[in-house]
Amino acid sequence: MNDNNNNAVSKKSPLRDLGVLLRKNIANLKPYSSARDEFSGSASVFLDANENPYDTGYNRYPDPYQQDVKKRIAEIKGVQPNQIFLGNGSDEPIDLLYRAFCNPGIDNSVIMDPSYGMYTVSADINDIEIRKVLLNDDYQIEASKLLAAADDKSKLLFLCSPNNPTANSLDRGEIIKVIEGFDGIVVVDEAYIDFAPGTTLLADLDKYPNLVVLQTFSKAWGLAGIRLGMAFASPEIIRILSKIKYPYNINQLTQQRVMQSLLNVEEKEVWVKTIIAEREKLAEELKKLSFVQKVYPSNANFLLVKMEGAREKFEYMMNKGVIVRDRSKVALCEGCLRITVGSPEENRELIERLKNVQY
Repeated sequence: MNDNNNNAVSKKSPLRDLGVLLRKNIANLKPYSSARDEFSGSASVFLDANENPYDTGYNRYPDPYQQDVKKRIAEIKGVQPNQIFLGNGSDEPIDLLYRAFCNPGIDNSVIMDPSYGMYTVSADINDIEIRKVLLNDDYQIEASKLLAAADDKSKLLFLCSPNNPTANSLDRGEIIKVIEGFDGIVVVDEAYIDFAPGTTLLADLDKYPNLVVLQTFSKAWGLAGIRLGMAFASPEIIRILSKIKYPYNINQLTQQRVMQSLLNVEEKEVWVKTIIAEREKLAEELKKLSFVQKVYPSNANFLLVKMEGAREKFEYMMNKGVIVRDRSKVALCEGCLRITVGSPEENRELIERLKNVQY
């Protein structure tokens, strides 16, 4: 994507100035100011927020900026607290990025295909054109094709690594080419990064002001039920997302529960090692089945498996109470099921069911 805009940040990053990328109404927006925005520190009497004064443990509004949680995440991830945005799952920052930078009916977003479906759903909700670029035969991106799909109305470009549903990590060199060649915001979704150690882009945040990295507590941390996602970016982008989020988007129960896990990282690391080991065992068992045509390499907590009669086997398994995901109608995934790596007992039951499959 060629752009001679004088506001380019550096030779390595052609990012248009955030003031140019940002929707004008968002730039001019006066955000809602909550009672807790107007006070910080300690006090003994709180009569500013129309709360019930009787202590239930949850009668007070939560910290709107989740400062304690962000401080602990920053320590673990090696970033600064002002580089963190917390959302209701990763879906909230995805939606907020569209709302902040893309003018409905005018701007567009470039995404790899196949990939996580919410990039498209959120774009459709916000009336943003999506430009899909197919992965190659190895389920890898080609930076030149992604950049060629963009124009001066392209504000966001989404990558997912490790990718869902293909399970593989994207080539780092191609990701960097995209970041250095795109003059909008590049969002790299690392929801499964814990299962692909050493591949995160968090250390590159200071180098690339147009980079947003998404992570989540839903996978490795075992907290899908609390719906907490993380977005890491420059302090400037984080301020924009914080400006337009709902005032108390992360409730007190969620903040308390995630802190318990953040203080016990060792448990998460044990789970990750176990799941990776089970992933390799499960892949080998699946390869032994005569109807399995290919088990694709995985850097995630799931496997993409190509097999004969994928839809019929999916329905058979569902009727037996074993639920997997049929991805056979997704681009480049014809005849494929996506199978999450379960506990050793769940994986054994899956294999036994598949051995006895009838349709």
